[in-house]
Amino acid sequence: MTRAINRQFLLAARPVGDIKESDFEYREEPIPSPKDDEVLVRTIYLSLDPTNRIWMSDMEQYMPPVEIGEVMRGVIIGVVEESKNPNFKQGDLVSGMLGWQDYAIALGNSGFSLTRLPNPLPCPLNTFTGPLGATGFTAYFGLLDIGQPKVGETVVVSAASGAVGSIVGQIAKIKGCRVVGITGSDEKCRWLTEELGFDAAINYKTGDLEKALAQACPNGIDVYFDNVGGIILDVVLTKINLHARLPLCGLISTYNASKPVPGPYNYSQILMKRALVQGFIILDYIPRFNEAITEIGQWLNQGKIKYALEIVEGLENAPKAILKLFDGNKKGKLIIKVSNEPT
Repeated sequence: MTRAINRQFLLAARPVGDIKESDFEYREEPIPSPKDDEVLVRTIYLSLDPTNRIWMSDMEQYMPPVEIGEVMRGVIIGVVEESKNPNFKQGDLVSGMLGWQDYAIALGNSGFSLTRLPNPLPCPLNTFTGPLGATGFTAYFGLLDIGQPKVGETVVVSAASGAVGSIVGQIAKIKGCRVVGITGSDEKCRWLTEELGFDAAINYKTGDLEKALAQACPNGIDVYFDNVGGIILDVVLTKINLHARLPLCGLISTYNASKPVPGPYNYSQILMKRALVQGFIILDYIPRFNEAITEIGQWLNQGKIKYALEIVEGLENAPKAILKLFDGNKKGKLIIKVSNEPT
């Protein structure tokens, strides 16, 4: 799958409502050559994440938005094909925010630009897009640093069958909590309880969510890991306990909104229950990534954490595949396989 050209997808238009395939522009260029202190990286896996929708929007956010005509931003797992930096050599496996393209030039400094993966790998390479990548780290730090779950407490997580939520629930179980997941289908509910060990799962699309939460959380909610915001957050606020903690990871229910979205109607419960609501961005935790790799890697190897990867073959399918993030048509982590792993 190694190519003689560099295929790229650029941002062609800012989405209005749902992302459309026409919001991207396809382009081919010669494969670039690295200069001093640079490396050429071939993309193996491209991560697709809900935050892509934020990056595409001209709005205040935690990073500058992608500009029209720029290569679409995205985190990749790749291999160094050529290096002119003494810190990297040909064949090194790396991760970085190098975008929707076959090849990219990266600065060879470790950290945000390019990070070398462990050698030997503790787990399969594709786990570094999920449980050992940004989504796993998001679950780990958001739950443990902000949620601070204690043995016997009840932890509820929305978008529970997604890349982050599915890991959150399993870490909460490791920490001795009762775990309730909220998701969008009966099949996903079964996966959460029968495969991942959640104590209960709720299909928010059927029945009365408030009643279902009351049944699944008879002792109230101590930690709510919020991936969606919106109506689900509003209902959860009616069930939180005194001094509940609410790590705010995402607001996926609002990302495609074409007009302002009202805040939670049950906002007063945050005051009445003296709850902590704290938003966070995983980039804040870059200095501690090795901690998460060690802990999550150990749990993976012990069989305490399971994961699902939905792998779409071919960079050319990225503009269509990204729609899966918002239509509920996926389970676990969504990635594009751009080229083959090194043998």
